[in-house]
Amino acid sequence: MLSKAHENDCNVEPGIRISVEFMSVQGGLDALFDNVRHLDLCLPATDQAGNAVTAGWLVNHLGDKALNASNRKMFVLDGHIRPGIMVIINDADWELFGSETYQLQQSDLVLFVSTLHGG
Repeated sequence: MLSKAHENDCNVEPGIRISVEFMSVQGGLDALFDNVRHLDLCLPATDQAGNAVTAGWLVNHLGDKALNASNRKMFVLDGHIRPGIMVIINDADWELFGSETYQLQQSDLVLFVSTLHGG
């Protein structure tokens, strides 16, 4: 199921290559993503409406493409990252960049950290 997160996205031009990591103790966020802790993704530069892809778009993209319905609700709640999951972009809290509105850039590192159950 995880392969759906990026199976065709690298064929779009222009694309944005980013890395995504799920930081947690064993059985945390990585368990939602089939125990994968690191993803290298190539995403479209714009969404279907022609807007630049954002961190919020990425959250929903991962939820839609990489998770089943029961796991999705553990990661995405009402179209937003679930409370208890911290998002770090390039070693800084995403709130410093506008949270969900941050426009993803080439070579970004997006880290999702669970603050619940010890991470």
